[in-house]
Amino acid sequence: MEGTKHLTPRYSQMALGLADDILGPILADGSKPDFISFGGGLPCPEGFPVEALREASDWCLKTYPSRSLQYSGPEGEPELREQIAAYETSRGNPTSPDEILVTSGSQQALDLCGRVFCDPGSKILIQRPSYIGALEAFNLSQPTYVEMPSDAEGAAPAEIGEEARGVRFAYTLATYCNPTGQTMSAERRKQLIEKAEQYDFWIVEDDPYGELWYEKKPPISIRNLAPHRTIRLCSFSKILAPGLRLGYIIAPRDVIQMFSKIQSYAVLSTPCINQLVAARVLASGLLKTHLPEVRAIYREHSFDMQQALSEFMPKDPGISWTRPEGGMFIWLTLPKPIDTFAMLPKALRMKLLYVPGFAFYPNSPEQNHIRLSFVTVPKEKTIEGVQRLAALVSDELRRL
Repeated sequence: MEGTKHLTPRYSQMALGLADDILGPILADGSKPDFISFGGGLPCPEGFPVEALREASDWCLKTYPSRSLQYSGPEGEPELREQIAAYETSRGNPTSPDEILVTSGSQQALDLCGRVFCDPGSKILIQRPSYIGALEAFNLSQPTYVEMPSDAEGAAPAEIGEEARGVRFAYTLATYCNPTGQTMSAERRKQLIEKAEQYDFWIVEDDPYGELWYEKKPPISIRNLAPHRTIRLCSFSKILAPGLRLGYIIAPRDVIQMFSKIQSYAVLSTPCINQLVAARVLASGLLKTHLPEVRAIYREHSFDMQQALSEFMPKDPGISWTRPEGGMFIWLTLPKPIDTFAMLPKALRMKLLYVPGFAFYPNSPEQNHIRLSFVTVPKEKTIEGVQRLAALVSDELRRL
């Protein structure tokens, strides 16, 4: 009707309350060929088992053509859950297939944790700093964050007190944490379990990097110590390829049933062909030879960056960095007056990219840190990039 005003749909309060994507447009520069990017947390393409995945895909389409291209059930394909159960059990985490839910990457698993356990305002205990993707996933459920105490060794569960009362779950990247690269000791894992028992909350153990150790295996999984308290999240993105978009949740059967219900409502299922391909690859025993090759690649990249930092960074008592024993990240700390987000435009003009540390804090962000991702950068570019970063930091120090 002429003169009628057409109203646009109103966005939800949840959607309107989400923070603007500050880093997305910046990180897009990292794909430009003339940039050196320490920004994106991407796995190294050298570690993708392309031929094994191609052969498995061909086999699945020849053997199960219709089934491969059909919907799956919400829990995931039986063959893949059986292979995951065997794989996890071999890692020291006794698991049965009915304790597993297959997800579209561990990012979806994070979203499910928020949806299943949180109402608006529910408390989540989270280590500081923490994975930005987890914060973004949980934010959709509008929680209140309670930060886990920390020290130079990372999360310090022994210091958890009454602030944890009423917490729905504690979220931890206990092994090769994103963004710091730190690993929680076996003793601290036991302390976290003790606090979970005392204050009656779940532990969400996010473990996408646990197989990426350099010289020695990390401490035992939290789930191994407290399966009745632990929801374990894992990913195939780092040990096979992120394009498969496959992850999984391990939890008590009743929790898996609830996750399965929400998964069915939200996405129906994870793509069947990707699951069957992964199951075929796992059944072939590929990981026994593939993972040592991936670890060697990551170890070399980590060594290259740590050597470059030692050689080129200014010798200032306020500058330090973590020395990870596995994973993909180094956490660089600069003197507190330096704001690494404010410094970023200068880095971009030097065609250098990193992620400023403020993005990894749920509350009261610290401005003087940088996350450095090293696994996709060749050695000569790592050296050149660290030289650029060192020059930038030296300039900032002169301004103090």
